[in-house]
Amino acid sequence: MADPAVAALNSLLREASIDDHAEALELATAAVRSNKIQGPDLASAQHTRVVALLKLDRYDDALRVIAEGGDALEKDCSFEKAYALYKTGDLEGAEAVLQKTGVDTGKSQRGLKHVAGQVAYRNEKFERAAAIYRDLKDDTEGANYGEENDLRINLTAADAQLQWQGKEWAVPEEEKQPAREDLEAFETAYNAACICISRGDYTKASVLLKRSRDLCEATEDLNEEEKKAELVPILVQQAFVFTKLGKLDEALSLQNAINLSEVSETSTKVIAQGNKLLPKATANPFIAERLARALPKIEGNDRLFGFQTAALQRNKNVIDLQAQKFEGKEIRAHKLLAGAQVPDLSVSKVDLGVAGAAAATKCGDGKPTVRQLLPLLEKRPNDIGLLLTIIQLYIQISTLPPAILLLEKFFTRLEEANTPEHVDVRFAPGLVALAVSLYRSQNRQRDVRNELAKAAAHWRSKTEAAGPGSSIAREAGIELLRSSHPSDLAAAGEAFEQILSAQPGDRTATAGLVASYATTDFAKVEPYLESLPSVEKLTQGVDVSALIDAGVALLTPPSSQQSKKRKFDREGAAPEKEKQQPAKKPRKRKLPKNYDPTKKPDPERWLPLRDRSTYRPKGKKGKKRAQEATQGGVVKEEETLELAGGAGSVKVEKAGGGGGGANKKKKKGKK
Repeated sequence: MADPAVAALNSLLREASIDDHAEALELATAAVRSNKIQGPDLASAQHTRVVALLKLDRYDDALRVIAEGGDALEKDCSFEKAYALYKTGDLEGAEAVLQKTGVDTGKSQRGLKHVAGQVAYRNEKFERAAAIYRDLKDDTEGANYGEENDLRINLTAADAQLQWQGKEWAVPEEEKQPAREDLEAFETAYNAACICISRGDYTKASVLLKRSRDLCEATEDLNEEEKKAELVPILVQQAFVFTKLGKLDEALSLQNAINLSEVSETSTKVIAQGNKLLPKATANPFIAERLARALPKIEGNDRLFGFQTAALQRNKNVIDLQAQKFEGKEIRAHKLLAGAQVPDLSVSKVDLGVAGAAAATKCGDGKPTVRQLLPLLEKRPNDIGLLLTIIQLYIQISTLPPAILLLEKFFTRLEEANTPEHVDVRFAPGLVALAVSLYRSQNRQRDVRNELAKAAAHWRSKTEAAGPGSSIAREAGIELLRSSHPSDLAAAGEAFEQILSAQPGDRTATAGLVASYATTDFAKVEPYLESLPSVEKLTQGVDVSALIDAGVALLTPPSSQQSKKRKFDREGAAPEKEKQQPAKKPRKRKLPKNYDPTKKPDPERWLPLRDRSTYRPKGKKGKKRAQEATQGGVVKEEETLELAGGAGSVKVEKAGGGGGGANKKKKKGKK
């Protein structure tokens, strides 16, 4: 005769649906404790007990029951164990369980794949999460009703997180823009708004958030309590977008409409309170600093993502600087960054370096601040935040050559280190973009081309076709196409081939590849010719006659190169603006005070004073010099006498060559 507990449990399990999970847990526990069941009945009772505990959100108890059941129960409850570990925040343990089940081989159940996607998403492995959701979306066999909508919600959330991480290259082009289906549910509209926020399109994000809020308030699938819970993150994002758009009154109104005491998620509460600190920091930074320290600590699975934590810490750094907590911030930055062996490109470390630089100079600027920070950079050579701060200060005082030299020295040191970590930092897309921008500001096109070519070659050597180097490969290919050198064109073709291997439908890369190999390797070009639009299609609707009649457009030269002559139009008339300008008043000439217009000016006024005919020297020495001068004076006659013995010659004044006054003079006699 069957045990009554087992019979009651089997009767419950035969029902179409089970709503009372506590009853199922009670019956399953009674059946397990009964010593009369063995084999399949015991396994079924244990499994039912685990599922009932999960339904009741008792995840720790479910893990304990699985551990007590032995290896057989653990193998049967792989899905349940992975889900319980995920809910308790043990993401590494959940990943280990999923790897044992073979979720990566594609042969696992759909439920395990869903859990794997959630674990990867919460562990901030968004590329893997998006790949799992795309795989589930494409595999419609065995899909449940309504699963497609859930997959779309999760996929758009993963795409938004990828763009917040700066990995736009990992998001396909068709998923970057919101589709019509995204406007049908408030979850997808919210995720589409987050994608717009991640790339800085706040105007479109505002429209999508309003759509999400309206759909959430009008839905009939949720009760009032559930609607309030779903509206909180929408309102928080709306307030953030209004702040970024400069609509501070609307943002403050939304922030006041959020009742933080009713918010159950700690992460959402922290973000809402952090956003409220902005107006307080502007009014009184000391009160804002005290409120920032009072933010609740987040523990467990309900934690912030990496970019949220970095933004919150950045706000705290700014508030500390406004509150003049310079010494503590400088000590903390030096302690965490001085011993770094490899430059760290993470947002948190770069922000800390910037805050440390601001604290060291007490938020100063100008040349004195640069002179103060340069010795600090020698102590912390791997502090990228400090390096970028100095470069920014150089740009503000319009001295770009020292900024370029400083960045080039940093690049040289990384190249000399010759380790994979240092080289990856050397060719990081952000630093390469900074170098290219500085070179272009100085019109150093050759350096721009060389920098992009080296960066593209580095990332092309990586195994991944799609990665951080895809954006660099695109820019390098476009820049190298401007050169006529065969080696540059070949490098451009390799860059575009790398992009096409990861994104076969990229039209820009296709056109670039055709332009690169058009004159050297037609075999590589031929497969892509049909995918490009024809010349007739591109020129369709172009009125050639109108273009000829309009003439050739002339580019306006820069202001420094513009001629100062008056401009004239084709008819020879001055432009309208110049016609309206009043004529300049002639400048009045200044004349000497004693000027007499009736008196004729001296014709010798341009000659030096002693060269004029009216010049009379003063004193005996002056008269003697005047007599000896060749102009109007007596010329002395000289003769040359040879010395005896061939000792040379000497010039003497000829006797009687002077005036007669000397001979008439009486000789003095002896007294």
